[in-house]
Amino acid sequence: MEAIFLLSAVAVGGLLAVQASVNLQLTRAVGTPYGASTLQLAVAAVLLLVVAGVAGQLGALGELAGVAPWKLLGGIASPIYITSAILLFPRLGALASVGLFVTGQVLASLALDFGGLLGVPREPASIGVVVGAVAVLVGITAVIRGQGGAASTAASEGSTARGPWIALGLTAGAVLPIQGAINAALRREVREPITVALVSFTVATVTIVVVLLGLLALNRTPRPQLRPLRGMPWWGWLGGAAAATYVTATFLLIPVVGAATTVALTVTGQQIASAAVDQYGLFRLPSRRLTPSRLAGLAVLLGGSLLVQLS
Repeated sequence: MEAIFLLSAVAVGGLLAVQASVNLQLTRAVGTPYGASTLQLAVAAVLLLVVAGVAGQLGALGELAGVAPWKLLGGIASPIYITSAILLFPRLGALASVGLFVTGQVLASLALDFGGLLGVPREPASIGVVVGAVAVLVGITAVIRGQGGAASTAASEGSTARGPWIALGLTAGAVLPIQGAINAALRREVREPITVALVSFTVATVTIVVVLLGLLALNRTPRPQLRPLRGMPWWGWLGGAAAATYVTATFLLIPVVGAATTVALTVTGQQIASAAVDQYGLFRLPSRRLTPSRLAGLAVLLGGSLLVQLS
């Protein structure tokens, strides 16, 4: 039975790579990444509302009245991550983008553990953790450099500097464990995991709607188009379901297999899925072959992230 839970954690991690990949189709149809993020988060929130209603967990929303406001803000991380993935995948590729996300996740997790922040129990540093963190940095560096002259949208836009995109990827990854810590604090008071996920995605949807309206008012993004959605492939709608499943499943898996194991296995799933997306050009993304240097970087990155989480 435990093997089923472990395999489920790997599959759930792979959903993050799938989510980011299919969202590019939604972006092409809507015409703006912020509009696509709004639709995807709204779909996830509606799905979770239905599931919470069927599971009889909507009554737990009444417990939010006495909750500290900061414990309701975990959902802000979702639009940051989703929009960043939409922007980064065509520029850096799935493997490099997810590698940056994983690196950000690992570094932020270490900060939470070592600092005892946001209610996370303080953990002492160990040799295994330090070695793992260094391996993660070496691995992502090898993955990025291994792309060499691969086609890049950023280059076609007249920009040769990938530094800002790399920084965005690290930030987008770092917000995920912060979101997890905040949502864990909320769950200690609300108790129902699906309700916590519903609150998180509701906050995320409201946040991205405010951002979209602000950008539209400043003429910084095109007006979303809904008519082209009719010609979008059916799997372009899977991003919301993937996001809702990931958040809910991690809540359910952590009590069964432990937080460290869950994070390590979901990171593994992210890397495997993103490598497959790049290698075979899945979901209409450009194919980026796994060169020996990129494959070696992936192995080091994956080994480092496992070492950090399981040490």
